[in-house]
Amino acid sequence: MPRYVILAHGAFDYIYSKTGNMLIRYRAEDVCAVIDSSQTGKTADEILGWGGNIPCVGSFNETKQFSPTHLVIGSAPQGGTLDKDNLMEIDNAIDYGCDIISGMHVFLNDNDFLKKKSKANDISLIDLRKPPEPAHFPQGTWKNRKFPVLLVVGSDCDTGKMTTAWEITQLLKKNNNNVEFFGTGQTGILLSGNGVPIDAVKADFMAGEIEHFLDQFPNETDLVVVEGQGALNNMLYSGVTLGLLHGCMPDFLVMTHEPDREIDVSGHPIPELNALMDLHLNLLKPFKDSLFIGMNFLTLKLEYDLATEYINNTRDAFNLPVTDLVRFDTREMIDAIETAMQEWK
Repeated sequence: MPRYVILAHGAFDYIYSKTGNMLIRYRAEDVCAVIDSSQTGKTADEILGWGGNIPCVGSFNETKQFSPTHLVIGSAPQGGTLDKDNLMEIDNAIDYGCDIISGMHVFLNDNDFLKKKSKANDISLIDLRKPPEPAHFPQGTWKNRKFPVLLVVGSDCDTGKMTTAWEITQLLKKNNNNVEFFGTGQTGILLSGNGVPIDAVKADFMAGEIEHFLDQFPNETDLVVVEGQGALNNMLYSGVTLGLLHGCMPDFLVMTHEPDREIDVSGHPIPELNALMDLHLNLLKPFKDSLFIGMNFLTLKLEYDLATEYINNTRDAFNLPVTDLVRFDTREMIDAIETAMQEWK
């Protein structure tokens, strides 16, 4: 069994340590500590609201008492680079004998010092964002696809797209559906063990890599749920979102949103949800008809009554299943997806 230590100096909260947070949510039994000197002495549950008594410590050396096997870089800073403090923790983990798992754009295996040291200590440097080689150009194979695809999209970055895709997949599997999860970022790839790091792929090949990966699923698959990235309306990451949208040519879409978030991470106002949903459908219109099948809200920071009010009002306004799959009832959303899967056949 792996024993993960999550490295998240100055970033361990409910948004900025996405990879670490999802390991804590879905693989808590495998996580032994979080490194964040600004949160020393607290537990994961105190900071995130989940994760139990997983402790926060100030350095890797303090985690040795837990006998860790892997150091996971839990945060995802813009640009994907690591500062001196984080590199020092990685250096100490290698000396101890831990494998290092990174989702950064800058690859650990391109660092001659770390690569040489990893070989000397017989450990692995695992770069989750390494793009596929050779690259695959789109062929239009979606036209003959034998199973439906559901893509999770969002009104901004950090609106719960990975969590939504993972929750939908697990809930459908519990109902004995033959469903596959397709990870497109470092967190989804780490959890599922496969996928395409879409934001590390050259622009001309984004759609082709997604299409090629989808082609590997068996024809008898009931549904593939694709983890979304970025947002069409976010000027920093919209290119990745569009490449992913046209790469998977989804039959169904689920919108994610954080209520009360009016400004996106680039500092720009978030459009009205109905306009944003129309934008997705219109971009697919030249190729195929798609439809929104539900909405999932990130309500972690809202009081129960206010979150419920947002969900109920949006359900009435859009006549779609709306929920927070982590916090509230999931049946309406899952029933709608299962109905759509059956009708697609």
